[in-house]
Amino acid sequence: MSAATRTTAPRRARPARPARPAREPLWRRRDRRWAVLFLAPQLLALLVFLVGPLGYAVVLSFMEWDGIGDATWVGLDNFRTQLTDPYFGRAVWNTVKIGLITVPGGLVLALLLALALHGVRGRTAYRVIYFLPVVTSSVAVSVIWQMILGGGTDGILNGTVRDLFGITPPDWLADPTWVVPAIAVVTIWSSLGLNVVIFLAGLATIPPSLTEAARIDGAGPWQMLRSVTLPMLSPTVFFTVVVSVISSFQAFDLVYVLVNPDHNEGAQTIVYKVYQQGFREFHFGLSSAAALLLLLLTLVVTAVQFKAQKRFVHYES
Repeated sequence: MSAATRTTAPRRARPARPARPAREPLWRRRDRRWAVLFLAPQLLALLVFLVGPLGYAVVLSFMEWDGIGDATWVGLDNFRTQLTDPYFGRAVWNTVKIGLITVPGGLVLALLLALALHGVRGRTAYRVIYFLPVVTSSVAVSVIWQMILGGGTDGILNGTVRDLFGITPPDWLADPTWVVPAIAVVTIWSSLGLNVVIFLAGLATIPPSLTEAARIDGAGPWQMLRSVTLPMLSPTVFFTVVVSVISSFQAFDLVYVLVNPDHNEGAQTIVYKVYQQGFREFHFGLSSAAALLLLLLTLVVTAVQFKAQKRFVHYES
């Protein structure tokens, strides 16, 4: 066979080499190392003081332990005891009642004050005045209100009402019927400034063009509030509702100083039961179970709020 008629076999194509991944720039690796260095103390503190105690509380809730002797595994007995205990159920109901009064009452009052202060000259001074109770020690707030509401008929409030109107008001801090409303009033007063500042910040984000357009269309104050202000303020309202509900579930310091819950079952809350069973009666298993039940209640209520926010919260796109 001649060279002219000879056929050559096609060469096989070499497989393409995989592209090497681009090497990360030196500055990015250096920034990552610095980020880890600065975040390490915070992450370590989070692990030691939050994740670790939470995990230990979960384990301890399945045990019976007095803090000294050996711990005994009891399974779900601590949870059964708490769920069937009428005193714990009363503490749960007291906590819920405080939240039902403080959350809507405090937020409505804070919104009205924010609307009144919005656009007023010198509102920075008003912010400081309303915010002072927030930065004041809860113990000092409780002592002041104890002088106002306590003392039976000789207290500041009851004595003034008796002298002016000739009627005898109830003992607000001793009567189980009125102690929860009294605690709620003090809670609203002490947290009002924070909600007012948050609502003022939310009102400042509403575009002036919307309010001007509504005024041109002839909208009155009520229509402005319903159709412009509240829809634009709905993310702020949602945030304050979630924070206020969680804060109401954690009511303890005001209750502990303002009232003596040992002698008034109407003032006992879930957190107080956790403190009482753990640090007074030394039933750390029962105390941990109560704390986890409170955590579960908070998570459920917060999840419901996040689910419901899709219907009334309007985020500006």
